[in-house]
Amino acid sequence: MSTTEDKKLALIIEALEDIKAKDITTLDIRPHNSIADTLVIASGTSSRHIQSMAEQVVDKIKKSGEQPLGTEGKGSGDWVLVDLSDVIVHLLVPEARARYDLEHLWAAPETKKGE
Repeated sequence: MSTTEDKKLALIIEALEDIKAKDITTLDIRPHNSIADTLVIASGTSSRHIQSMAEQVVDKIKKSGEQPLGTEGKGSGDWVLVDLSDVIVHLLVPEARARYDLEHLWAAPETKKGE
């Protein structure tokens, strides 16, 4: 990961910590795809909380001089995705996080063997 990517990731984590996101996880997904380098997954306490988390991340990234590619799911209530090109941020309520289990979905193939 480049220094620029490290700084972006640090800004994202800082934004999420500032707004009290829960269970922040980062996953290096470069070996599995070409759409992004890193996933950040975090839980919020309610749909309003995850909306606020998304806004906080977008604001922090914009202040750093970058423009997010987009945000999806702001109207859905239980899952918001923020596309920052090389980093994709998934913000979910705990029930949705458990249901979609992104950490397991993106786990290294060797981790999935023997289930």
